[in-house]
Amino acid sequence: MWDYSEKVQEHFYNPRNTGPLEGANATGDVGSISCGDALRLMLKVEPETEIILDAHFQTFGCGSAIASSSALTEMVKGKTLDEALKISNQDIADFLDGLPPEKMHCSVMGREALQAAIANYRGEEWKDDHEEGALVCKCFAVDSQMIEDTIRANKLSTVEQVTHYTKAGGGCSTCHEPIEEILSKVMAERGETFVPAGAKKAEKPAVAATPKLGTLARIRKIEEVIAAVRPTLLADRGDIELVDVDGKNILVNLVGACSGCQMEAATLAGIQTKMIEALGEFVRVVPAAKAQAHACASHGG
Repeated sequence: MWDYSEKVQEHFYNPRNTGPLEGANATGDVGSISCGDALRLMLKVEPETEIILDAHFQTFGCGSAIASSSALTEMVKGKTLDEALKISNQDIADFLDGLPPEKMHCSVMGREALQAAIANYRGEEWKDDHEEGALVCKCFAVDSQMIEDTIRANKLSTVEQVTHYTKAGGGCSTCHEPIEEILSKVMAERGETFVPAGAKKAEKPAVAATPKLGTLARIRKIEEVIAAVRPTLLADRGDIELVDVDGKNILVNLVGACSGCQMEAATLAGIQTKMIEALGEFVRVVPAAKAQAHACASHGG
């Protein structure tokens, strides 16, 4: 479904430094298997110089998570702890000659694992700055501080980009509004104005605007995208079926092996991106069951 660089493929098929590390004196654990991604980074640090002599990883996740973790272990070797702390998630992506936008969260997870491991070595308690009541995305347990920090570090400007880098908003999409509020705040700090997806720019007349698709043409475009992604899902013994189109919400069911898969939300996020490109408008690809449950809860049913 995504285009991977040769370097990503190389680190996926032949990952470096996997498995437990004998003599490790620093360990960083981030992510959660229940959310689809989990990473343990182990370091062997020379106490006298604080130079990282060796690094290994264990991960549960997609090919990009494996490649990002493998790359990170290569990048930190020979660096002091302070030098390693300067590695950003973009540095990890650049080392791999780029990651698909939908997979940038894997590089963010690698950076956090590195911070956690170094804090562990120094006897500090690493925190991801989660504050009580600040949980924004319940699907992937992403808090406001992580979203805010990631927007700042990577100069993000859209909800779609936030989803690619943190996974927040890639599930039921009910957290898009608070994500927009965080975007507005951070972008204002750098002198920019957040423009919601689909908002019209008042200063430009709609002379050359792209004609809006009619209902039938819109549905056909949606069906074309589903037909295009279906072979990939079938190869994994899964499938997707269109249930309904409700305004900006495209309700679908993932079936077979894709139903309940740990990577279900990431798969839907990738399909959503393709839908947005095909339709020329912002839409949300939502599991029909979740949409119906949310509707029932909203009506007290």
